[in-house]
Amino acid sequence: MTFYKKFSPFYNLGLFYFVISLLLRIVLLFHPITQSNFSLSDSIKIFSLGLLSDFFVFVVLSFFLWLYLIFISDSKYNKPSGYIILSFLTLLFLYAASGKSIIDEYGGVLPEIVLLFIGIKTVFFAVFLFIPKLKGKIRFWLFTFVIFLYVLLILQNGISEFFFWNEFGVKYNFIAVNYLIYTTEVIGNIMQSYPVIPIFSTLFLATTIITYFIVKKSGIYIDEIPDFKTKLTISGIYIVLFLVSLAAIPALAKTENSKNVFVNELQSNGIYKFYLAFKNNKLDYFKFYKTLPNKKAYVILKQQLPAISGQNTNQNIKSDSRENHKNVVLITIESYSAEFLKSYGNTHNITPFLDSLERKSLQFTNLYAAGNRTVRGLEAVTLCLPPSAGESIVKREDNKNKFSTGNIFKQKGYTVKFMYGGDAFFDNMKDFYSGNGYEIVDKSNFAPEEISFSNVWGVCDEDMYNKAIKLMNIEAKENRPFFNHIMTVSNHRPFTYPNGKIDIPGDSKSRNGGVKYTDYAMRRFFAMARKQSWFQNTVFVIVADHCASSAGKTQLPLEKYRIPAFIYSPGIKAEKYNKLMSQIDLMPTLFGLLHFDYESKFYGQDVFKSDYKPRAFIATYQDLGMIRDNILTILSPKHQVRQYQLNLVLTKGISPEYQIHYEEKPLNPERTDLVNETISFYQTVSDILKRKAYQK
Repeated sequence: MTFYKKFSPFYNLGLFYFVISLLLRIVLLFHPITQSNFSLSDSIKIFSLGLLSDFFVFVVLSFFLWLYLIFISDSKYNKPSGYIILSFLTLLFLYAASGKSIIDEYGGVLPEIVLLFIGIKTVFFAVFLFIPKLKGKIRFWLFTFVIFLYVLLILQNGISEFFFWNEFGVKYNFIAVNYLIYTTEVIGNIMQSYPVIPIFSTLFLATTIITYFIVKKSGIYIDEIPDFKTKLTISGIYIVLFLVSLAAIPALAKTENSKNVFVNELQSNGIYKFYLAFKNNKLDYFKFYKTLPNKKAYVILKQQLPAISGQNTNQNIKSDSRENHKNVVLITIESYSAEFLKSYGNTHNITPFLDSLERKSLQFTNLYAAGNRTVRGLEAVTLCLPPSAGESIVKREDNKNKFSTGNIFKQKGYTVKFMYGGDAFFDNMKDFYSGNGYEIVDKSNFAPEEISFSNVWGVCDEDMYNKAIKLMNIEAKENRPFFNHIMTVSNHRPFTYPNGKIDIPGDSKSRNGGVKYTDYAMRRFFAMARKQSWFQNTVFVIVADHCASSAGKTQLPLEKYRIPAFIYSPGIKAEKYNKLMSQIDLMPTLFGLLHFDYESKFYGQDVFKSDYKPRAFIATYQDLGMIRDNILTILSPKHQVRQYQLNLVLTKGISPEYQIHYEEKPLNPERTDLVNETISFYQTVSDILKRKAYQK
């Protein structure tokens, strides 16, 4: 076999990828949505630099192909090495099948996928070892399957890029990432919008035919498997190209600098753009959403925030009473829907402690979470601004030195900590909170004897609370007030917790168990806290980060955003606040109760102020909603606006303030004033973040 033929799987697949990329660029260039004229230099740039970028991207994508091909050999089936490898694979399979492997901690379908992969690998290895005459045929079909997958992915990506361009006039961006997150809704939309059966039938037929020709041209690799020395040479060449590609891809992306946006988009590689969307987490509001003239947006915002002036949210917050520098403990509870509580209609008695605490607290009965991810909840109570399009600020690169609740407490002389029982690197929490002046306490700060139980998410809530009590006792001796933000972890899949604590076994992995253990751990925390010297001088703020689920029949189902929230302190009157409010209002309201004077940039408001106008913000990664006057206004990409009249659907036996179910009926004609208000909030947030005007 001549040397260049040893690369036949790579260059045959590569040639196919280039042909598809070239055809795709030509089709998109002449697409009706591409309303632009291109000069000769534009066209040369699109196709020359674009195809060069495709080459380097293909090199990177070939990593798994290289890994597969380089391990094809006959020597590993020789005795005794073959028996040793088979024994290892068998033990690995038994470990994965035991139900007690580290993979099982993640829950979901991951353990089944890993078990299936190891099982298939073990079976094939055993067949190759004991029935060597079948080796050739099986290896051929495995090789064909790998090529089939590559061809399928190349064609599928080409079709996806075309349809995405057809919708948005750009290559992949964060909306495409969002499509992977909301698979149920997206698949349903695809099924209703396109002739799925003909498209996929054609796709699989084309993939099969193309695979046949590529295998025919490349099969020599498995017919004459390269020796070890040749594989080293192949690997050396590939690794050099791989490393060059890692540097070349972002360098070529920087050349996408034309004033003509279509030139940049057509030049770019869609797969790399998808990667950047994951990394950058941004969705340009001004490009994809309905807008107002910027000055008008701020004029409308001033109607909601009367104290602001100009194009910012600067406000001077004054109190008519003396500041009260009580300690503050903010507990954000993982995945905690309002409907878990007895008062909202739950009959399973899974929140007995919070059910009792709500009667002793200032309870906000009509509060909505800003989003459906932990980072959205953390953003809401820390930065007190409406959610912006794309990923949460917590996970963005520009997430530091923001105006935050921690910043206010620091100005007042407080020590400020973020406490999390897991690894704070997860979801970028450590980077965000440390970058905004918080001291981080996470699992890495626990001594072995401080951990009684942990799973993949971290130590159990009891262990976190025990640690918090120790740290607060130390802080209390420093004669400085403290603000500690605790994020819980136990109410999260796989819902495992110590056995013997509640009447639902810790290894049952049930949602109700996770909720009830979270409630139990909080009861223990308050029991310990009451014995401490600092308890009488401490305010406890308890709120969910988001609901347990966000899926529903509507675009933004209201019941999936309603969360419990309490402020408890021996010095704060127990009562119910029933007006509509947002998660972003909770901490400004607390500052009002403590009579803080401060310069604010917050969108969140003290709901007890006379100028507060009830509204709430709820959002996904791309749908931005505002509730006001029993109307839900939703801004979506492609400059879409939808409005729904909210009609309460009564649940028998539940008090009016705890009713959470609404029928969302399309509103026609639209309330233009509410559309403009919604735009003003979300547009100004995007503008302020873009101009870095939300710095502390």
